Amino acid sequence: MTNDKTGTREEWLAARLELLHAEKELTRRSDEVARQRQELPWVRIDKKYRFETDAGSASLEDLFRGRSQLLVYHFMFGPDYTAGCPSCSSIADGFNGIVVHLENHDVAFSAVSRAPLAKLQAYQRRMGWTFPWASSAGGDFNFDFNVSFSEEQQREGSIEYNYERGGHAMDATSSIPEPVAQFAATCGTDALTYTRDRPGISAFVLEDGVVYHTYSGYARGVDGIWGMYPWLDRAPRGRNETGVWWRRHDEYDRR
Repeated sequence: MTNDKTGTREEWLAARLELLHAEKELTRRSDEVARQRQELPWVRIDKKYRFETDAGSASLEDLFRGRSQLLVYHFMFGPDYTAGCPSCSSIADGFNGIVVHLENHDVAFSAVSRAPLAKLQAYQRRMGWTFPWASSAGGDFNFDFNVSFSEEQQREGSIEYNYERGGHAMDATSSIPEPVAQFAATCGTDALTYTRDRPGISAFVLEDGVVYHTYSGYARGVDGIWGMYPWLDRAPRGRNETGVWWRRHDEYDRR
């Protein structure tokens, strides 16, 4: 016998209609927040960034691939990692299917990481992904967009991530949270090395030959593109989390 609340179809419908009002309000609020994102001022980028891609050396402008807009996922894969971050990997499982739709809506997409291109290509083959993925190895791109940090910043406690200094679980240099240590180990590195790279999303626009930065989001700001969570939020028991439960998709026990 279930311990969860039960009721008649009539009771369910009454509760569902009440919830519908809350869902509609949330949708309207989400639309308003999206409008505010799009009204952020554009910041001109004059710095010349270089990336390594499957097509060879590329500029930031080249990542647009003929489109006027570019969305970047800052994928946690530092130069010393042996595999990509498990959380980023679970998010990236949703990228293959969306790229074609974005590209046909004048929006290019690329993941960007600091690991050398050969590492990214090997991991991409392992995961079965085909979305564009560029290496920013040796450049300032990740550092300038606040998703990579130096050992010195880490020692000094001067990391600013998600528009604030300190307070994030990944900022700890002692008493490392167990999930952070666990993820670091699966990436073949230690926790401090692992946390010098972080996840995020950035948006750019190309107009009259000039690239502008329009938006960046970090930490929980990435949740909106994490495909499994909107589904779990609609499952009977919700996210039902007691710790880190997800893995890379090829690491689950097959049932």
